[in-house]
Amino acid sequence: MVKKTYTVTGLPVEAEYSDCEVEELFMPLLNTLVQLRENKGKRVIAFLSAPPGSGKTTLSLFLEDLFKERHSNYSFQSISMDGFHQPNRYLDRYTINREGKEQPLRKYKGIPESFDAEKLTERITALTSREKVEWPTYDRLLHNVSDKTEEVDADIILVEGNYLLLDKPVWRELKLLSDYTIAINAAMDELEERLVERKQRGGTSPEEAYQHVLRTDKPNAELVLNHSQTADLELTLKDGKLKKAKP
Repeated sequence: MVKKTYTVTGLPVEAEYSDCEVEELFMPLLNTLVQLRENKGKRVIAFLSAPPGSGKTTLSLFLEDLFKERHSNYSFQSISMDGFHQPNRYLDRYTINREGKEQPLRKYKGIPESFDAEKLTERITALTSREKVEWPTYDRLLHNVSDKTEEVDADIILVEGNYLLLDKPVWRELKLLSDYTIAINAAMDELEERLVERKQRGGTSPEEAYQHVLRTDKPNAELVLNHSQTADLELTLKDGKLKKAKP
């Protein structure tokens, strides 16, 4: 068993992966990315797409650590699409129709419409051609896009986010910019339980946490699970463990 502690959505998260997950899933995945980099002769961009509550951010950070522990001629960097949220001033200005009513977009922060998909596409395109790219980041304390950026310059880039494989206009073209894609699937009831627990850990009451998940996280998860393009590597989350999806 391998254990790590990361800060995810502003909270400490204990990551725990079995030796089986590491040896049978993660190490072969990293070997695949290294081989792609060798064959391509330039930067490789991989996507990790998964619904909220599936542990994708924790996994991406763990994969970066795991890569750095091995001896390689290449560098590896994990980055998130969270910095492409529209700023709060934008979300306060616009609305979205829900159940026949115009609702503040900020109320549904996290849905695809609350992200700047065009800017995300532009920055990923830049990763395919530029040596260094300034990548937007998200401030979890302010709950807003940060003024700070992260310099991205590694040989292998892993981008993680909910909608990287979404089969919807604007979003679906993103897949064409990737060299390799990974997706995590899970049963909705397991995701819902994890999401409510995560929300409560942030200080929200049980009822408020449940209502928030019903309003935003659950519909977002269902969208990802039911309307995403097929990935090169399909993983399934069950009882907190990851396995290769059956063909």
